[in-house]
Formats: sequence, C-alpha cells, structure tokens
Amino acid sequence: MEPLPWRNFQGKGWQDRIDVAEFVGDNYRPYYGTAEFLEGKTEKTSRLWDKCLQLMADERAAGGVLEIDTRRVAGITAWGPGYIQPDDEVIVGLQTDKPLKRMVNPWGGWRMVEAACEARNVKPDLTMAKIFTRYRRTQNEAIFRIYTPAMRQARKLGIITGLPDAYGRGRLIGDYRRVALYGTEFLMREKQKDLYAMDNVDDTTVHLREDIADQVRALERMAELGKSYGCDISRPATNAREAVQWLYLAYLCAVKEQNGAAMSFGHNSPFLDIYIERDVAEGALTETEAQELIDQLVIKLRLVRHLRTPDYDQLFAGDPTWITESLGGMGEDGRPLVTKTDFRWLQTLRNLGPAPEPNLTILSSPRLPEAFRDFCAEIAIKTSAIQFENDELMRPIFGDNYAISCCVSATRVGRDMQFFGARVNLVKALLLAINGGKDELTGAQVLEVPQLTGEYLEWDQVWHNYERVLNWLAVLYSRTMNCIHYMHDKYNYERVQMALIDSNPHRYMAFGIAGLSVVADSLSAIRYGRVKVVRNEQGIAKEFIAGGDFPYYGNDDDRVDGLAVRVIRYFYSTLAAQPIYRNAVPTLSILTITSNVVYGKKTGPTPDGRLPGKPFAPGANPMHGREKSGVVAAMHSIAKIPYDICRDGVSYTFSITPRALGLESGERTRNLLSLIDGYFGALGHHINVNVYNRETLIEAMEHPELYPNLTIRVSGYAVNFIKLSREQQLEVIERTIYERM
Repeated sequence: MEPLPWRNFQGKGWQDRIDVAEFVGDNYRPYYGTAEFLEGKTEKTSRLWDKCLQLMADERAAGGVLEIDTRRVAGITAWGPGYIQPDDEVIVGLQTDKPLKRMVNPWGGWRMVEAACEARNVKPDLTMAKIFTRYRRTQNEAIFRIYTPAMRQARKLGIITGLPDAYGRGRLIGDYRRVALYGTEFLMREKQKDLYAMDNVDDTTVHLREDIADQVRALERMAELGKSYGCDISRPATNAREAVQWLYLAYLCAVKEQNGAAMSFGHNSPFLDIYIERDVAEGALTETEAQELIDQLVIKLRLVRHLRTPDYDQLFAGDPTWITESLGGMGEDGRPLVTKTDFRWLQTLRNLGPAPEPNLTILSSPRLPEAFRDFCAEIAIKTSAIQFENDELMRPIFGDNYAISCCVSATRVGRDMQFFGARVNLVKALLLAINGGKDELTGAQVLEVPQLTGEYLEWDQVWHNYERVLNWLAVLYSRTMNCIHYMHDKYNYERVQMALIDSNPHRYMAFGIAGLSVVADSLSAIRYGRVKVVRNEQGIAKEFIAGGDFPYYGNDDDRVDGLAVRVIRYFYSTLAAQPIYRNAVPTLSILTITSNVVYGKKTGPTPDGRLPGKPFAPGANPMHGREKSGVVAAMHSIAKIPYDICRDGVSYTFSITPRALGLESGERTRNLLSLIDGYFGALGHHINVNVYNRETLIEAMEHPELYPNLTIRVSGYAVNFIKLSREQQLEVIERTIYERM
C-alpha cells in the first residue's frame, strides 16, 4: 500500500486550499546547530559529476555550445526522456534527450534562432523556418511591428537597452513546491474553479480567462512529462526523493518551454527539509542520502542551457541562466527559516566545487543562527559564489514567503509576478541634455531641448535640460515596455510558470537604470567643479575638461551621493505617473549585469572625465578607483540609495583580497560578517562577495585551462570567469579590489 503523502504533517488550512507558505510554517523546524552533520558526495554522485565535468569540458572545447537540436520546437513534451548515466541518477530529467544539447525556441523570434544558429555554423530546419516566418507570428516580429520610430531609435542608439523583445523576459518564479505538495491534478482543479468563476466579458477578464486556460493545458503536459520518466506528478509526493524530483520536474517543464533571461528557482529549503526530516525520522533516509538528493538536484540545475544570440551574450556574458535559489531569512513569527537543507545547498559548493548556478542567495539577518552565518561567510570567502541580500529590508514589504527573482529583486513566491523592464542609459540621457537632444556619437536628433552654447557647463541649465530629457525618457520607456509585454503575453506566454502562480497575481514592472555613478560624478563636476566643453561643428561635446575640487560618488560625501539620489527619485516619480500594462506597479533597479561594458561602448565622453567607450561601473558601484575613502565609506554611499523606490534592487559588487580580511579563517569570517552587518544596518540592499587576488584573475585570463571552475560575482549573478570575453575579463580586473579593510 502506498504511504499517505501528508502523513504526520501538521495543520489543516493548507490541505483545503493552495497555501504552501502555511504548510511550511506549520511543519518546518529551524536548525540552530553547526555544519558538522554534513556529508560528502556519494559514489553515485561522484561518477555522475565526473561525467558532467567531461561534458562541460567538451562544451568549452566546442566553443561554448556542444550540440543544437534544430529539428524540434521547444516544448514540455518535445523530447522523450533524457539521461546522463541512468544507473547513477537519483534525480532524473533533462531539457532535451541528451545533456547539454540545446534546443531551438522560436516563440521569441525566428531571427534570433537564425542568428544563434549561424554563430555556431548550424542551419535551422527549413520546415520550422517556413512555419515561423509564414504562418506563426513570433514575439519579436509582433513587437517590432508596433514599435514607434522613437522606440526603435532609442533601442538602436543604446538609450534603452537590454530589452526583452528578442528573448524570453524571465523574472517569473513558479511556485514549483505546489507540484510536490499537491500534485498537478489538484492544481488543475483549482485553476478550473478560478476559470469558471470569472464570468464577466470585459477585456481584462477575458484576457485572464485565456491565461488560465493556457495554464490548465500546461499542467496537463507537465503530468505527461512526469509519466515519461516514471513519475506520477499528478499526485502529491510521498517522500523526500519524490518531493525533490517533483519540484525539479516542475522547474524542468518551465526551462523546456521558455528561454527567459532569468529562470529563478525560489526559496525551497524549508519546504524540502520537512520531507527530508520526516523520512529521516521514519528511518527511510540517511544524511548521506539526503545530501545526495540535493547534490544531484544541483547537478541538474547546472546543466540547464539556452541557445542565445551573440548580441545577447555581449549583454549578459558568461552564458547565465540565473537559477536563483534563496537561503536563510527570518520568519515573520520570529523563527529563523534556516534548516539543515540550507546547509546542504551550501555544501554542494564543496562537494561539486564552485559554479555560477544555481545562483545561491543568502537572505541575511543578524538574527540568523550564528553557526549558519559563519558557514555562509566561510563558503563565500572560499568560493566567491554566493551573494547576500538584506532580509530585514525586504521582509517587512514582502513577508517571509518571498524569493529572489532574476538577480536581486524580491517577489512573493506564487503570489507576485514581474515583467522584466531592462534598463535605460542615464548617462546618454545626460549627454542628450548637454548636446541639445542630439546623440553624442551619431549626431542624430533624438528630442528637442535647448542647445547649451557656453564654454563651461552651467549647473542650472544642465539640470533644467536633464529634467526634460528624463521626463521624455520615462514616457518612452514605459510605453516601450507596455508594447513588449502585451506581445510577450500574446505570443510567448509562460504558461508553466504562471500555472504555479495565483490566477490573478500582483504584478510588477521592473524598470532599471545604468550608469548611476557616472551621472553622479558628472553632475558633481558640473555643480561643484568647473567643466569646460570642447564641441564639434554640430555643437556636440567631443571632449570635457573637468577642473576644480569636486567630490566623487563612493566616498560618503552627501553632496555627490545626494545628486545620485536626486536623479533616481526624479526619474522614478515620472515613471510612476505613467500607465503601466495590466496595472503593474513600477519598480526600479540599479543594476547592469555585465552589460556595463556594452553601455560604455555606446556612450561618448562624460563631464566626470570618463573617456568615450570606457565601461561603466557595475550596478550601484562607484567608478573604479574613485572610492578613495575605503570600503566602509563606499558602502555608506551606496546604502543611501532608497530601497523604497528601488525595490527591483540595488546591486553592489564587492571585491577584497583574502589577506585584507585577515590572516586566518576565523578572523576573515568575523570581518566579512561585520562588513555585511554594517552595510545592511545602514539599509544597504544587496552585496556580491568576491574574495580573490587580482593576480589570480590575470593568470586565469592567460591560462584558462588551469581555472575551468573559477567563479566570480559580477553584478547580481555569478559567472565562470573564463567564459567572459577578454574585454569583459579586463573590465573585471580593473575593478577596485580592496587590499585593506
């Protein structure tokens, strides 16, 4: 007789309705102990991982893509079951029928498929090409049909960039736990109830009804995929292995059908720990076997791949998938959400070695158990593979059932969804204000603002023009995003992820800005220094000569830090006044990923003395070398950026040498935790932690074969350093690496 799936679980409310958060709160047990209980990898996992390492080496040798299946369209059931080494796999399932084989996903745009295939000397299937150019409109085609000339121009010139108009938008976190707890049959019934309860005929309701109908179909297909692997995910999981397997299969369905820019995993440790601890208590599972489940789950997540275009790879370097898994955090009832399984996730970085995926993110609080905090810091120092976010800042807004979507932004799991809004280049916007609305590189007239003609830049004139440009840009930006997401919903809808989110979720529109530190320093030079302009015959500034003693952002100087905040507040207030698709709430991020190199290329000289084409600083960081007052002052500057208007995230990438943190491991751990606590206590939001020497990066750039797994944090995510282009590697090497506290 099959065991009852919910045996010995506490609570009743979650049994009658979909409420995973209540189930977790009723059943998880916080863990206050040390990491001593952890186990190494099993023989099965060792053999499996060795096979994967060889496959990854083959992938690198092949130029980054091992194989492409051009004959099938991406879909949940497009491929039969795929395995790596069946006898060693405790957790099964692959995106296609072979590990690291990439699939063609034409729903986003056929031109993207052609470009991605051409870059790898592969020809797309002719029948598929005919279907997606003659009979089936794609997201990319639909968006470009309705773009205005101004939208196209802003995109081409790099004023608005990184737009999800040529790839899946991502930023959605399906509550994959729902499949493990309830099974797809229960979830389907609940969706059908929601569908039949909506009886109005207004546009909003009909749109939502179509969404839910698509979600029901997705749940049917998900169950079919499970059967192909011998897993009946139509019913709830009955033990820990099934809970991990069901959870992964639900996620696998999402990455089989979507190539979203970010395909986050959620906050699953307390949930999985409930099943693991029950099995351990019943004598059905050992600690070694529990670690094996998490190790093999992580192996599968590390194998997720998408077929990308060269342009995409320039913006989002390192072949990332942003499979973000959140760890830690405090419960609203005062108990830490730390369990033994949080430790097990971190242990994978020791058992399998460091890697960018999954993007492990610590929801940090000084109230977390000390042993867990110490372990997080120890792993961060040894691997440079995890990031920390301020749980005390996010929990009052999102509650305790939230996770990190994409890189740094929080959403409530299963309750919220997020439209990805890319980012605007605020530096080019400033140059438009200075150059009479003309693009500084091409001379193209973008908008009409008064031409500045004086030999020196005058603060009042520049700020007046800049306000006009920011107003224009906010309107154009919001309208562009509305076009994109309307068409994405229509032609590339994420039915799997949305099937695992409430039927009528709270929606965010995640706007973003790039180049904040350059703008702050430039405005500071104009206001507190003296900036001479050298113009060409069109009146466009081709050189700025900055003089005087003006403060740089990143030194805890309120004059320049206040200018950064002023720009953000002004731009957000204008954005927030715009009508947003599906009544989404606008949020803002200070984040660049690795795109700071591309943004810099598209941007001319700036009043702060930055030369044309030079990269921006990543995220909210000060420009390299300008933070002269030390790490604490830099952190104070960044912490002044208000989270209340930047809830999509304020990304800070911090790098320090091991010796600067201390001479022995205990001292390093204490010092790192002190820095993080101080930064978060000052209301900082996010911090990437890199602990390495510049010499290591230089050697890895010259001898990549010696550093196949060197992992670094860049801006909200981690990458294999050797997967970056040489230009991007050099930019990382030029970043500030603190050599003393």
